[in-house]
Amino acid sequence: MKTDGFDELDRSLVQALQLDGRAPFSRIAEVLGVSDQTVARRYTRLRGANMIKVLGLPDPAALGQTEWLVRVQCTPDAAVAVAEALARRTDTSWVSLMSGGTEIGAVCRAASSRDSDALLLQKLPRTPSVVGVTAHCLLHEFYGGPLGLVNKSGALTEEQAAQLRHPSFDAAHRRAAGLSAPSAPVTLADADRRLLAALAEDGRTGLAELAAVTGWSQSTVRRRLTELRADGILYFDVDYDARHFGLGVMVSLWLSVAPSELAATGAALALHPEVAFACATTGPSNLFASVLCPDVRSLYTYLTTRIAALPAVRHMESSPLIRRLKGAGPHGSGRPVPGPAAPAPAGRVR
Repeated sequence: MKTDGFDELDRSLVQALQLDGRAPFSRIAEVLGVSDQTVARRYTRLRGANMIKVLGLPDPAALGQTEWLVRVQCTPDAAVAVAEALARRTDTSWVSLMSGGTEIGAVCRAASSRDSDALLLQKLPRTPSVVGVTAHCLLHEFYGGPLGLVNKSGALTEEQAAQLRHPSFDAAHRRAAGLSAPSAPVTLADADRRLLAALAEDGRTGLAELAAVTGWSQSTVRRRLTELRADGILYFDVDYDARHFGLGVMVSLWLSVAPSELAATGAALALHPEVAFACATTGPSNLFASVLCPDVRSLYTYLTTRIAALPAVRHMESSPLIRRLKGAGPHGSGRPVPGPAAPAPAGRVR
């Protein structure tokens, strides 16, 4: 199922960038056994064709923000318009059309309970053609963020991955496993916010440009990047089309697990090769996962083997992704999966 335009070197480059989004091309080239020029040329081609994009993103938890997994039910004629309105908001990510095209899935970030109330209790429910809204607070992330599904692809050998892995990557693993306590929320300076905004547009933005954006010297920018990564405030992700890795079916799973088994089940789920994201949430379905498989038959096998083997799972609901309108970045960095043209807007979410 691997699509045209990506070969093994391209896939290795994507995993290398997931392990360290700002790794010098010379270091990646040395590990992959090719020339610096080859890596630079491959990255330029893929980036120029909008096939990959490195994103430098803040960790919401490190900033004291709350994340909500939101499910919005709409009338069929309005779902695309409402989803596009959600995707335009800077406090949303991973906006997708789900199921039969009448449900929208999204992640919403809020700096305070007032912000949460404004979107979840006032704006969305009052939007024309929205017939239902449910929101699940994200309590703990078992897999996702800087870890990335590409790290389960086998594009790099274990030895190559170890050579390229940034220290912040291992720190993220420890936090996901519950082996280290999260740091106290930090307050960013205005220059920090400008730095993060530039990196959210392009995680590999050069030091000279970042210095111009922040008003700092290049040495100060370099030092601040090191500090933000070490403190778990800044991480890097790679936006790419999973079909280039042979993964053509994406499904959201909502699982109900006995509370005493939630941590163990979440940790086991995080190890599944098919799982791109897994977290504990509030609500009757207290464990959520995004799953990618090559095709429907593979999905069936996954559900009836790996999921079925988790003894604490009492109930499962699956919701297939039809079209992704927005990925991890704040400004719609995710490329949409081809779908039908949007109807005339039936309402707006602002």
